[in-house]
Amino acid sequence: METKDKEKNAGLRRIEFSADADNTSLANLTGPLDSNLRQIETILDVAISRRGSLFRVSGESDRARRAVHALQRLLAQVRSTGRELSVQDLQLFFVSEKSEAEGGGSRGAVLKTRRSDLQGRTPRQKDYIDAIQAHDISFAIGPAGTGKTYLAVASAVDAYERNTVERIILCRPAVEAGERLGFLPGDLAQKVDPYLRPLYDALFDLLGFEKTRSLIERQTIEIAPLAYMRGRTLNNAFVILDEAQNTTPEQMKMFLTRIGFGSKAVITGDVTQIDLPRGTKSGLIQAQHVLAGVRGISITYFTAADVVRHPLVARIVEAYEKYSKDHERESPDHD
Repeated sequence: METKDKEKNAGLRRIEFSADADNTSLANLTGPLDSNLRQIETILDVAISRRGSLFRVSGESDRARRAVHALQRLLAQVRSTGRELSVQDLQLFFVSEKSEAEGGGSRGAVLKTRRSDLQGRTPRQKDYIDAIQAHDISFAIGPAGTGKTYLAVASAVDAYERNTVERIILCRPAVEAGERLGFLPGDLAQKVDPYLRPLYDALFDLLGFEKTRSLIERQTIEIAPLAYMRGRTLNNAFVILDEAQNTTPEQMKMFLTRIGFGSKAVITGDVTQIDLPRGTKSGLIQAQHVLAGVRGISITYFTAADVVRHPLVARIVEAYEKYSKDHERESPDHD
């Protein structure tokens, strides 16, 4: 693959290179109507044009070099796999590339699920998995798309497959229905289904649809709204509390004190997306202060850098974080 710098001025660069590849590999790399190239342009803020096997990359010097390096690595990837790059392949590639650049290129713990390649993609995700395995109670706090819930479910499946727990319990505060679910049709699981859909989706991905349904029917996997946890003691179980920012302090204390012998609990939430009634304190916000430094409890904080979704999700999170900080500076007395 021959590469040439055509011009350099004011920090901008145009790089031409010819890819030594057959038409099938080029098509798998670029996608239909060069849609993968458009994705790379968006992610790296460069311009990419192509005529046959000749590529031209224009943009800020470092970004142009990154784009060329990415195209070379992605071309090698499609040659080895023989399949077309998907949007998800591209996004995971750039997340992994960023992780490597930040010194997080080492392979983290691999979880035993149906997906043999499942592991943390960013340094913080790897630390999160390690924290879950090393602690009986783990908190994950951060924005959407950082893998908090998915990796918690994956860790639960891993623990079950390794016979370290006997069952998996999934719960979530149903704040939209005020925890009063009786008006909804169906049995308990059907009433709570809409609120637990992200957990179901993760289970179907990690265990398969039929196995998940079978385990739910045998109550090896239990679905329960947070309100139904009161008075229970959960032994030899992996318990996940999702959307924990929508718990009250009383609910959070109640949940944490349900944990019995041989159990693990993971609590996930995003403190910027609280749906509680105005003036109601979040149990997650309180817990992160009350339990900081308590032995046996870990707290992992995720940021926009850990988002493993469409690149725009990370930019949206960053924009909201910046707006929030600016707003706080402008309104110091705002509660």
